[in-house]
Amino acid sequence: MTQTQLSVNLNKIALIRNSRGHGFPDVREFAALALDQGAVGVTIHPRPDQRHARYEDIADLRVLVNSYTDKELNVEGYPTDILVDHVITQRPHQFTLVPDEPDQITSDHGWDLKRHGDWVRPVIERCQQSGIRTSLFVDPDPEQVRRAADTGTDRIELYTEDYAEAWKHGDHKAVLAKYMECADLARELGLTVNAGHDLDLQNLADFAAAGNVAEVSIGHALTVEALRYGFAETVRRYVTILAR
Repeated sequence: MTQTQLSVNLNKIALIRNSRGHGFPDVREFAALALDQGAVGVTIHPRPDQRHARYEDIADLRVLVNSYTDKELNVEGYPTDILVDHVITQRPHQFTLVPDEPDQITSDHGWDLKRHGDWVRPVIERCQQSGIRTSLFVDPDPEQVRRAADTGTDRIELYTEDYAEAWKHGDHKAVLAKYMECADLARELGLTVNAGHDLDLQNLADFAAAGNVAEVSIGHALTVEALRYGFAETVRRYVTILAR
């Protein structure tokens, strides 16, 4: 059984920063705050318009995370040439490939690896040759999990919106079982399992209880909840849930 670890997505902190055109709030300050409260890592998702996380944040956060002995930086996003070049240069611990279109508000589906498996494989190989762990954002579909394993990726990240929506309506057990079956299959195929999207303080415990997910990446909900409880306290609450 694996204790699920927390990676805090800082995109919404970066969005607030960008709204005023200067460096306040400082994304690095909130990254350090998250790590100091027990998060195992931080995540950013630079998009081509850099409306929240920017490419320069990769370098800044890599320096910060390197000042810790056991913390990680996860960069996620659509593998454009410019983003991949920044990833290769800065060498975050993990690069999560996400099939976003440039104008998407947020991620809303996993890869169709029947169509894109051959396309992502060279990116995965290039990252791994640079010592960067890779993960593919996928729907909870056994076929996609098997195809992910065929690409040579180290991990998958299960897209959890369906679970979060089902949890709201109180009928999440069957949906959760589908996710856990995919997580178990991934592990059988030699993949480590991450998860993320719309997980929050209310629905996280059920999802993490099976102990077959290594890491969850949470940002939007955590930032909203931080308006109620404070950022440090909110991170501590997540860490406490996962420690159970």
